Amino acid sequence: MKVLVVGKGGREHALVWKLAQSPRVECVYCAPGNAGTGLDGINVPIDVNDFESLIKFAKKESIGFTVVGPEDPLANGIVDAFQSEGLRIFGPSKAAAQIEASKVYSKKLMRHADVATAEFRVFDHPEPARKYIETREYPVVVKADGLAAGKGVIVCSTTEEALDAVNRIMVREEFGRTAGRQIVVEKRLDGEEVSILAIVAGRTIIPLAAAQDHKRAFDGDMGPNTGGMGAYSPAPLATAELLNDIEINSLIPTVHAMKRARTPFRGILYAGVLVTNQGPRILEYNCRLGDPETQPVLMRLKTDLCDLIEAAIEDRLGEFAEDRLEWDPRPAVCVVIASGGYPGPFVRGKMIQGLDEAAQLPDVKVFHGGTRLEPGGMIITDGGRVVGVTALGDTIAAARARAYEAAAKISFPGAHYRKDIGDKAIGRSSV
Repeated sequence: MKVLVVGKGGREHALVWKLAQSPRVECVYCAPGNAGTGLDGINVPIDVNDFESLIKFAKKESIGFTVVGPEDPLANGIVDAFQSEGLRIFGPSKAAAQIEASKVYSKKLMRHADVATAEFRVFDHPEPARKYIETREYPVVVKADGLAAGKGVIVCSTTEEALDAVNRIMVREEFGRTAGRQIVVEKRLDGEEVSILAIVAGRTIIPLAAAQDHKRAFDGDMGPNTGGMGAYSPAPLATAELLNDIEINSLIPTVHAMKRARTPFRGILYAGVLVTNQGPRILEYNCRLGDPETQPVLMRLKTDLCDLIEAAIEDRLGEFAEDRLEWDPRPAVCVVIASGGYPGPFVRGKMIQGLDEAAQLPDVKVFHGGTRLEPGGMIITDGGRVVGVTALGDTIAAARARAYEAAAKISFPGAHYRKDIGDKAIGRSSV
């Protein structure tokens, strides 16, 4: 069959690459794609939110099913649009995508489902939010309600920082007018974060291998939040006991609550989990695969992804009992190379060198995020997170060493990446 992937980042390149490995897949298209997806599939110059053109293309090419990478088209109702035309598509409906599109909806859903999360309050005006913050005896996190490209969550250490966060979101509208209409102010928890991705369809929930992301821009978890500067899988922090706890006490109650509310979830449910001294707490839910967690997770997945997604679309996911998913036992580490200035302003159009040299290393895959192919074959930067260099190794330390060996071969003006991806895992793992 032919498959269409919607999106243009590193996550979408990983999806194109993995789906193309299926013996059942004749061709993978990516809309709009990047230089990397053009190497492993065929790019289609259609915007992710141009549903009419995407539907027309899917019909014209007899696409077997469509996979949606980013949150924007899901929140805007791409799944509903495709299904109304009789087309098969993997992802949640517009109503179910609120679990990511609205922090307020998500937190209220967690409260309703009795899912452990941080204590919180919702505000639709800056003044009461300021008064609330000034009376707290603990640091808080301030979250824009709507989508903000992964940057609408401001972790604050002081009252002044929290008050400034309210002004940034609600007064200066740095993340957009719609995203900042409401905010969530929640108690800041201490712990380490882990990413749990699960395929959900009907009553079936199949967790994928756990991963750990690195959100801060600089080494030692310093600097501003980003979309993610690197990840590894498996995550030693996510023990079998912890994963069981999260599935039973968080994922299952959430999926059941959404079904009872007549907004059943189908697609990828991503739980951002903080592991605290009191146990796991859900920081947030997303309605799609994470980026860059997808890269090391799919690098390790040996089960045919086409079969898995098709079973979810057709409500046959129960055929894939969790223990039937096949994984490469070797860990994978992804190092993101970013544009100078990211996550702040950055300049596009820098020539990238060394991509072929890095790709020739064994057990390495360079997933493209913000790249573009120019006439004549030159690949240039076209985003903040440019590539995710992902490697397998017999141990996390070996995978990390191989990823950094490959990353060192890639260069462009202003390129920067963290040098400590995977350090936490090595500190607690014998793997």
